[in-house]
Amino acid sequence: MRDPMQLTMRSLLALVGAGALTACVGQVEEEGQTTLPPGSTVGGEGNTFDHDNSGLDPFALIERLQQEGPPRYAARVHGCNKVRYRTIASILTSRGVDVGAGGETSAGQLYRGGYNAMGGANYGARIRENPDVTTSGASRLFDIFVQAAPEIIANLPARTECQVGGVGVQLFNGSNQCSADGITCLLGVPATAAHVELCNLTVTNASDVDKGKRMAVAALMAAAQTCE
Repeated sequence: MRDPMQLTMRSLLALVGAGALTACVGQVEEEGQTTLPPGSTVGGEGNTFDHDNSGLDPFALIERLQQEGPPRYAARVHGCNKVRYRTIASILTSRGVDVGAGGETSAGQLYRGGYNAMGGANYGARIRENPDVTTSGASRLFDIFVQAAPEIIANLPARTECQVGGVGVQLFNGSNQCSADGITCLLGVPATAAHVELCNLTVTNASDVDKGKRMAVAALMAAAQTCE
């Protein structure tokens, strides 16, 4: 049987040792912030890219996908193909443009010479017309509209499609302001206040009135025929 005195001494020594260990641990000082040496490769807020974490709300994205459908489906349903090459000729003719006109810079010559740039079909090689909008096709189309604008401005009132009670509509009035009725006939859809505002702004900001009218007509035509 162990001596009770020895057990008591051992217990006291254990308590004293535990207290000393606790005291040592409590006296350890916290390390300060480490200063990096010059030229360190460690990144900080001042020399790294700040990633924006305020992205799209996932619940809002799910709701949008439920309404519009997945991107693969929406791209087909809401896609916009280019206007076919032959249709461009019909549009120009209906607005008073002679697509058979000669001259290197006439609208008709630009149209006829832009067959390949505008994705025309190559029937000999069994290649269909390109249905997609391309940079070359869009550029050529805008060039055609710019060159066709003077013809459109002059000939639009004489077109039966643009006459009301035998009276043709004008694209611009005597004060060089854009006419909503004229824009309606030009685009084939009712003109909005935004159409008229854009037209007037283009005329006003141009270096001269004639150039402004030309650019305004071309811009409206291009926007209407390129899903803009």
